[in-house]
Amino acid sequence: QVQLVESGGGLVQPGGSLNLSCAASGSIGAMGWYRQAPGKQRELVAAINWRGSTKYIDSVKGRFTISRDNAKNTVNLRMNSLKPEDTAVYYCAADENIWFPIEFTYWGQGTQVTVSS
Repeated sequence: QVQLVESGGGLVQPGGSLNLSCAASGSIGAMGWYRQAPGKQRELVAAINWRGSTKYIDSVKGRFTISRDNAKNTVNLRMNSLKPEDTAVYYCAADENIWFPIEFTYWGQGTQVTVSS
């Protein structure tokens, strides 16, 4: 069983930046970040496979960057030019599948990101 621990959420003004980090307790394949806003379905924000290939939802392209350190079993999400609509609980996800799984197996507890003036 892999444990995921997230950090880095908080309150930021529109246009600001935040960095989310997630550490896995063991070696893992694909990793990703999901988010869920109040009253909305959870959505995949960004994912990265073992080789470093990435994918993003359209609404964050050019603003968010996902990266990973395979040696440290960590994944980061750098979020720039944040908008109020980015407000959500962000969840780290991981899977043994080294490519892009249909569903991730392991989940973090979630970290709140609030974008507000």
